[in-house]
Amino acid sequence: MSEQEKKKPITADQIASDEVVQELLEKYDTESQFRKFAPKTKMAILVSTVAILWSAFQLWTAGFGTLEAIKMRAAHLTFVLVLIFLLYPARKKNMKSLPSIFDWGFIILSIAVGAYIFIANDQLAARGGLAITRDYVFGALAILVVFEGGRRALGKELPILGLLFLVYAYLGEYIPGSFGHSGFSIKRIIEHMYLGTEGIFGTALGVSASYIFLFVLFGAFLGETGMAKFINDSSMALAGTSPGGPAKVAVFASGLMGTINGSAVANVATTGAFTIPLMKSVGYKPHFAGAVEAVSSTGGQIMPPVMGAAAFIMAEFLNIPYKNIMIAALLPAFLYYLAVFVMVHLEAVKTGLSGIPRDQLPSMKEVLKERGHLVLPLIAIIYLLVKGVTPTYAAFYGIIIAVLASYLRKSTRMSLKGILMAMEMGAKGSVGVAIATAVVGFIVGVSSLTSLGITLGDNMVDLAHGSLLLTLILSMITAIILGMGMPTTAVYIVGATIVAPALVKLGIDPLSAHLFVFYFGNISNVTPPVALAAFTGAGIAGANPSKVGWTAARLAIAGFLIPFIWIYSPALIAQGHPTEILLAAITASVGVIALAGASQGYLITKTSTVQRVLLAAAALGLIKPGLITDIFGFSVLLIVFLWQKKQKSNASHAFGHSG
Repeated sequence: MSEQEKKKPITADQIASDEVVQELLEKYDTESQFRKFAPKTKMAILVSTVAILWSAFQLWTAGFGTLEAIKMRAAHLTFVLVLIFLLYPARKKNMKSLPSIFDWGFIILSIAVGAYIFIANDQLAARGGLAITRDYVFGALAILVVFEGGRRALGKELPILGLLFLVYAYLGEYIPGSFGHSGFSIKRIIEHMYLGTEGIFGTALGVSASYIFLFVLFGAFLGETGMAKFINDSSMALAGTSPGGPAKVAVFASGLMGTINGSAVANVATTGAFTIPLMKSVGYKPHFAGAVEAVSSTGGQIMPPVMGAAAFIMAEFLNIPYKNIMIAALLPAFLYYLAVFVMVHLEAVKTGLSGIPRDQLPSMKEVLKERGHLVLPLIAIIYLLVKGVTPTYAAFYGIIIAVLASYLRKSTRMSLKGILMAMEMGAKGSVGVAIATAVVGFIVGVSSLTSLGITLGDNMVDLAHGSLLLTLILSMITAIILGMGMPTTAVYIVGATIVAPALVKLGIDPLSAHLFVFYFGNISNVTPPVALAAFTGAGIAGANPSKVGWTAARLAIAGFLIPFIWIYSPALIAQGHPTEILLAAITASVGVIALAGASQGYLITKTSTVQRVLLAAAALGLIKPGLITDIFGFSVLLIVFLWQKKQKSNASHAFGHSG
């Protein structure tokens, strides 16, 4: 940049407009495709009231005692469905219209099927579990409204998959081979899906009602206090001046924003509106800038302490404390971000990019003075989770501390209007994951009714001829394909139902198996041909979506590799002796640096093809824990390093002589 350009402020002029961000969200994030009512109109007030009441209900039950499980889940689902039919039209072309008579009809049905659970649950127990005609009618209506709500809020892919599972349960007697079963009547299917806790009101919806909603609400409260500005400013202060600083800012900021934002696409759109133009301004190519933001935002869901919603469901499925998930995911998440960080650094050095002048950046001292207190709620949540407090209470007290902490500075103080806004935004942000857990209930319910999960696991193992590696590859492909059309939470639940059993059957620890599925469900956001996070980044960067997608997949290479390694060497997910885990962390960190060099074709100077191959081999040896592989990896890396150093020295001498 010229001296004149350097003096220009790098703020508002370089930030993508709200219109661009909203357009991208509506294009790539189905959950953002809803009606926007004009402020202070009757419909806007009604939507706000429903959302705030939902948040108030969730906070009250979290702090002062929950309802019976099925009643709590029924109330949670009722709020979800009412909001969906108010906000999401039956057809996208009706986005600007008011709710139709059909929408109001679905709202009435949603309230009816939710309320009926409160009435029928006690009566059903009194009848010894014997269902009557009225139960089946309300059950059929519940299935209808859940499918329609899922179609409107999530798109057609997940509801179609759920419908196929219901058809499978009904037509089992006509299916040949090992997948065939005796078949179940429509009444039996309705009863299983509606009147118990193994279908719609299953574990997944239960986790949404008890944990996930509160953490989304916690994120909304943090956002209202100005946490996003603190993250952006502190990231700029830390990394802005280094070579290619804006890309490092994107890595820091997007990873941290992932703590308060559960959607990779939304994370790209919001954080990327600031970071992508900044990256382009210092010389990063548009496709690379979009890819960096997509990969960094996607990693937010695998980054402890507050990971994606699926992590809470995993804890419930495995019946282990959430802190175990958090601890297991810590090192893989660190390695993922370390690889991305090193790659953006090498790209900057390779192409001669500079950072941002210090006088154009915020002062870290001032940032901490003005907004440093906003990290107190996060510290509190981490402390409570590590101490073994349930996620429900951790999130509840985290929200209270967020409000109290905001009063430490006038600039961050939350007004009553701000608190109500956070409650409204938290509820709206929970709609997608909540309805996804309800629709996935059909898949989980059919799997428990027919033993489909076990059958699929057996067939996957047979298809791979008992080979663990081949089974892992098939599992990865399945998770990525599912992730091309479904939310991450739904991908994990389906994967945990039909993929993880195959890995467990081959002797893999259940936590390792479930984390494997969870990781690849996330990585699908940056895996072509359908890479929604990458496509969103491409929209902001003005780059070719396919090129951004493939670049993002290359930058996320550590995320593709590390899950395979921990299956064979669980030290990477903190399983084993502390010394073994520490050694694995050190060698794997060096390994991902070698991996970054191989991916970028640059270490201390540009690499040859042979050097890239050697760096890749060194990376594999170092990332996989073990004395022999570590010695091999370090030896090969040292050879390449000395080779590159000599090349650079020769090039410098040659340049000196020519000068």
